[in-house]
Amino acid sequence: MHAGSGPTGEEREIHIPAAGVELAANLVVPEHASGIVLFAHGSGSSRHSPRNRRVARQLQQAGFATLLMDLLTEAEEQVDAHTRQHRFDIPLLAERLAGATGWVGRYHATQALPVGYFGASTGGAAALVAATELPVRVEAVVSRGGRPDLAGEALGRVRAPTLLIVGGLDTVVIDLNREAMAKMTQAEVRLEIVPGASHLFEEPGALDEVARLAIDWFRTHLVTPPDRRGAASASPGK
Repeated sequence: MHAGSGPTGEEREIHIPAAGVELAANLVVPEHASGIVLFAHGSGSSRHSPRNRRVARQLQQAGFATLLMDLLTEAEEQVDAHTRQHRFDIPLLAERLAGATGWVGRYHATQALPVGYFGASTGGAAALVAATELPVRVEAVVSRGGRPDLAGEALGRVRAPTLLIVGGLDTVVIDLNREAMAKMTQAEVRLEIVPGASHLFEEPGALDEVARLAIDWFRTHLVTPPDRRGAASASPGK
């Protein structure tokens, strides 16, 4: 596999070993990428989520590599569809996200790139927990309609700058995000409320606003040091 040759890169389907399983994923690495954003999907969703893929495309156009992955195996997804036992298993999801982050740090096309997380719903909690396990590697987190409250005591250990995006109509989740934000005393945290948007941001223009906010956040916080930038340009195209 190699990085894409076009301005937004070529999408590749890959399998990533993480925490004892293989995760199906889609990787896009634009030319001269300034960082990579790993997506942690939410309850009952997958790497094929049209909402996350839409945000990912805009991130790619802005010069970021993206990795959309299924944090559950196909067999686990089938069980979860009936029992919902895995989608709220935040430690499991976080462990696998951290494992995928380790893979990104070893892979030739992404190893020099600063890492950010984009979490949705329960994936937002998994992203925050994983960020505490890899505080040096993860440089920024964005949560869309997330449940950061499910990160529990890990909230007080988060150091990565975190942007919480919630729809203005999603009043319960707004309150949960505010409560979580108050516990994140070690990190720069900002809450952005998108007026007129519901939990899934299905309203016209809502997801575009999410993408704009995310791009601005990652542009500010995912900065490749000169030594790592040189390493990226020297990486072989395997």
